[in-house]
Amino acid sequence: MTDPKIFAQAGEGAWTPTLDGNRRRVLLSTDELMMVEFGFDKGGVGALHSHPHVQASYVAEGRFEVTIDGRTAILETGGSFIVPSGLVHGVRALEAGRLVDSFTPHRADFLA
Repeated sequence: MTDPKIFAQAGEGAWTPTLDGNRRRVLLSTDELMMVEFGFDKGGVGALHSHPHVQASYVAEGRFEVTIDGRTAILETGGSFIVPSGLVHGVRALEAGRLVDSFTPHRADFLA
């Protein structure tokens, strides 16, 4: 990767619609680490899925029902969670909100 972007300002970057009806924007990315903001309307679902990346997520706004490997918790603004590599996970927005996710290594599929 050439000359990685190392700073991002609030609101910078275009939102991309996701297949599940939500939206995302890549905030920062290097080969080793990526930070992505996801926006959800109330009732929005991030369907159960898995990937080889380790994911750390921060609830920037809203309330979410988060399921990881069959365990479920309700998290609100300021809460966070980690998804180890390969575990099935997903979210449901109990109110409109935003998640800020970090992935290691980066998600090449989000850069295409």
